[in-house]
Amino acid sequence: MDKDKSIDHQLRATWQAVAKMYNEQAMKHDSTMATAFVLLNIDSDNGTPSTSLGPLMGMEPTSLSRILKTMEDKGVIRREKNPEDGRSVIIKLTDYGKEMREVSKGYVYEFNNRVIENVTEQDLNSFFKVTTIINKLIADKKIYEDNNQKAV
Repeated sequence: MDKDKSIDHQLRATWQAVAKMYNEQAMKHDSTMATAFVLLNIDSDNGTPSTSLGPLMGMEPTSLSRILKTMEDKGVIRREKNPEDGRSVIIKLTDYGKEMREVSKGYVYEFNNRVIENVTEQDLNSFFKVTTIINKLIADKKIYEDNNQKAV
Protein backbone atom coordinates (compact mmCIF):
# COMPACT_ATOMS: atom_id res chain seq x y z
CA MET A 1 0.00 0.00 0.00
CA ASP A 2 1.21 3.48 -0.85
CA LYS A 3 2.03 5.20 2.46
CA ASP A 4 0.43 8.44 1.22
CA LYS A 5 -2.86 6.54 0.90
CA SER A 6 -2.52 4.80 4.27
CA ILE A 7 -4.84 6.28 6.89
CA ASP A 8 -2.63 5.30 9.83
CA HIS A 9 0.48 6.78 8.15
CA GLN A 10 -1.29 10.10 7.57
CA LEU A 11 -2.57 10.20 11.15
CA ARG A 12 0.86 9.38 12.60
CA ALA A 13 2.79 11.76 10.35
CA THR A 14 0.35 14.59 11.02
CA TRP A 15 0.33 14.00 14.78
CA GLN A 16 4.15 13.89 14.85
CA ALA A 17 4.27 17.22 13.01
CA VAL A 18 1.71 18.76 15.41
CA ALA A 19 3.57 17.40 18.45
CA LYS A 20 6.87 18.77 17.15
CA MET A 21 5.26 22.17 16.52
CA TYR A 22 3.75 22.29 20.03
CA ASN A 23 7.00 21.14 21.65
CA GLU A 24 8.90 23.91 19.83
CA GLN A 25 6.47 26.46 21.27
CA ALA A 26 6.54 24.86 24.75
CA MET A 27 10.36 25.01 24.79
CA LYS A 28 10.08 28.81 24.63
CA HIS A 29 8.42 28.56 28.07
CA ASP A 30 10.77 25.88 29.49
CA SER A 31 8.01 23.33 29.11
CA THR A 32 6.80 20.43 26.97
CA MET A 33 3.68 19.61 25.02
CA ALA A 34 2.88 16.87 27.56
CA THR A 35 3.00 19.39 30.41
CA ALA A 36 0.76 21.78 28.48
CA PHE A 37 -1.68 18.93 27.83
CA VAL A 38 -1.85 18.19 31.56
CA LEU A 39 -2.36 21.90 32.33
CA LEU A 40 -5.31 22.01 29.93
CA ASN A 41 -6.91 18.99 31.59
CA ILE A 42 -6.76 20.24 35.19
CA ASP A 43 -9.87 22.09 36.34
CA SER A 44 -8.50 25.58 36.93
CA ASP A 45 -10.97 26.37 39.73
CA ASN A 46 -11.35 23.14 41.71
CA GLY A 47 -8.41 21.03 40.61
CA THR A 48 -8.70 17.46 39.37
CA PRO A 49 -8.23 14.19 41.26
CA SER A 50 -4.92 12.65 40.21
CA THR A 51 -6.66 9.34 39.55
CA SER A 52 -8.90 11.04 36.96
CA LEU A 53 -6.12 12.72 34.98
CA GLY A 54 -4.58 9.62 33.39
CA PRO A 55 -7.81 8.21 31.95
CA LEU A 56 -8.93 11.70 30.94
CA MET A 57 -5.82 12.10 28.80
CA GLY A 58 -5.24 8.49 27.77
CA MET A 59 -1.90 8.51 29.59
CA GLU A 60 -0.20 5.73 31.55
CA PRO A 61 0.09 6.37 35.32
CA THR A 62 3.91 6.14 35.36
CA SER A 63 4.27 8.72 32.58
CA LEU A 64 1.76 10.99 34.28
CA SER A 65 3.50 10.64 37.66
CA ARG A 66 6.79 11.74 36.12
CA ILE A 67 5.17 14.76 34.45
CA LEU A 68 3.33 15.74 37.65
CA LYS A 69 6.56 15.54 39.66
CA THR A 70 8.30 17.85 37.18
CA MET A 71 5.33 20.24 37.21
CA GLU A 72 5.34 20.31 41.01
CA ASP A 73 9.09 20.98 41.07
CA LYS A 74 8.57 23.93 38.69
CA GLY A 75 5.78 25.36 40.85
CA VAL A 76 3.05 24.86 38.26
CA ILE A 77 0.87 22.56 40.38
CA ARG A 78 0.40 21.60 44.00
CA ARG A 79 -1.07 18.45 45.49
CA GLU A 80 -3.76 18.64 48.14
CA LYS A 81 -5.50 15.87 50.04
CA ASN A 82 -8.86 15.05 48.58
CA PRO A 83 -11.40 16.17 51.22
CA GLU A 84 -13.83 13.49 50.03
CA ASP A 85 -11.27 10.68 50.03
CA GLY A 86 -8.17 11.03 52.21
CA ARG A 87 -6.36 8.33 50.22
CA SER A 88 -6.23 10.38 47.02
CA VAL A 89 -4.96 13.81 46.06
CA ILE A 90 -6.34 16.70 44.06
CA ILE A 91 -3.99 18.31 41.57
CA LYS A 92 -4.44 22.08 41.67
CA LEU A 93 -2.86 24.79 39.58
CA THR A 94 -0.76 27.43 41.27
CA ASP A 95 -1.08 31.03 40.09
CA TYR A 96 1.91 30.37 37.83
CA GLY A 97 0.19 27.19 36.61
CA LYS A 98 -2.93 29.17 35.73
CA GLU A 99 -0.78 31.63 33.75
CA MET A 100 0.89 28.77 31.90
CA ARG A 101 -2.50 27.17 31.25
CA GLU A 102 -3.61 30.39 29.54
CA VAL A 103 -0.43 30.40 27.44
CA SER A 104 -1.11 26.80 26.42
CA LYS A 105 -4.73 27.62 25.55
CA GLY A 106 -3.49 30.48 23.40
CA TYR A 107 -1.33 28.16 21.31
CA VAL A 108 -4.20 25.68 20.88
CA TYR A 109 -6.58 28.46 19.80
CA GLU A 110 -4.01 29.86 17.40
CA PHE A 111 -3.42 26.44 15.83
CA ASN A 112 -7.16 25.81 15.48
CA ASN A 113 -7.82 29.25 14.03
CA ARG A 114 -5.00 28.94 11.49
CA VAL A 115 -6.30 25.56 10.30
CA ILE A 116 -9.88 26.87 10.13
CA GLU A 117 -8.67 29.80 8.00
CA ASN A 118 -7.15 27.36 5.51
CA VAL A 119 -9.81 24.69 5.08
CA THR A 120 -13.46 24.81 4.15
CA GLU A 121 -16.13 24.21 6.76
CA GLN A 122 -17.18 21.12 4.80
CA ASP A 123 -13.62 19.72 4.88
CA LEU A 124 -13.35 20.38 8.61
CA ASN A 125 -16.71 18.69 9.25
CA SER A 126 -15.52 15.70 7.17
CA PHE A 127 -12.29 15.54 9.19
CA PHE A 128 -14.22 15.42 12.47
CA LYS A 129 -16.65 12.87 11.07
CA VAL A 130 -13.83 10.56 9.94
CA THR A 131 -11.88 10.82 13.21
CA THR A 132 -15.07 10.17 15.18
CA ILE A 133 -15.74 7.06 13.11
CA ILE A 134 -12.15 5.83 13.56
CA ASN A 135 -12.36 6.32 17.34
CA LYS A 136 -15.72 4.54 17.51
CA LEU A 137 -14.47 1.60 15.43
CA ILE A 138 -11.49 1.24 17.76
CA ALA A 139 -13.55 1.66 20.95
CA ASP A 140 -16.09 -0.88 19.74
CA LYS A 141 -13.25 -3.25 18.76
CA LYS A 142 -14.53 -3.35 15.17
CA ILE A 143 -11.14 -3.10 13.47
CA TYR A 144 -9.65 -6.50 14.28
CA GLU A 145 -12.69 -8.59 15.08
CA ASP A 146 -11.04 -11.87 14.06
CA ASN A 147 -8.84 -12.94 16.97
CA ASN A 148 -7.18 -15.59 14.77
CA GLN A 149 -5.20 -13.03 12.75
CA LYS A 150 -1.44 -13.41 12.89
CA ALA A 151 0.55 -10.70 14.63
CA VAL A 152 2.45 -8.41 12.33
